[in-house]
Amino acid sequence: MRGALTIYRRELVGMFFGPLAWSLLCVALGLSGWLFLAVVKQSGGDVTASLRYTLGASTALLFLPPLLTMRMISEEDRSGMLEFLLTAPVSDASVVTGKFLAALTFMTLFWSSKLVYAVVIAAVGVAPDWAPLLGGFLGAVLVSGLFCALGLLASAAFSTPMLAAFMAFVANIVVLFLPVFAGLSESEKVTELAASLSVSAHFELFLRGVIDSSAIVFFLVWTAVALFAAVRLVEARRWR
Repeated sequence: MRGALTIYRRELVGMFFGPLAWSLLCVALGLSGWLFLAVVKQSGGDVTASLRYTLGASTALLFLPPLLTMRMISEEDRSGMLEFLLTAPVSDASVVTGKFLAALTFMTLFWSSKLVYAVVIAAVGVAPDWAPLLGGFLGAVLVSGLFCALGLLASAAFSTPMLAAFMAFVANIVVLFLPVFAGLSESEKVTELAASLSVSAHFELFLRGVIDSSAIVFFLVWTAVALFAAVRLVEARRWR
């Protein structure tokens, strides 16, 4: 665990002392703020509905986790830094976990901006409905955790950062819009299976203010599966 925390601090410091993380954060916050103001105007000032919609629509910013994670393993492998990490007294799981936690921290900071909107609006006299907002925040963090895990998996699988980012982006699209793709099939079993594995359907529960343990387990399990696969790929690089 100590090794994972060391990697986490290293990645977090490197992330926020570089231009990429700040550039991504500025672009994402700008798009999210513009979307929120546009929805508020169209909804006639319905703050709660606007914040819920912004939380849901901002999940479509699928490019953030891939761009954050694309260099975490692939670039370090090309530069030789990964070999140094793997020979240090830390396990492969600690390396992957530390990098994952750093990326998830960044995404959590991004999602926290939506709570800042709600606090500011409440301070000026318009109290939002906190249950769906807090539920949506938790759901967005869980979805981002899954996307970051898939990004690390792609970064461990491919040696080129841009290729890793592209493959992670494609994977995010597939898991988010799986019911849409399954709807093209005429098989009811395929449709039912896709519905049970739908990221968007499970996330919708959080946006309603429903904290369902099964939805939490769904995201945690699939995130753990992606991280486990990333650890195995990192181990393969060790013995390559």
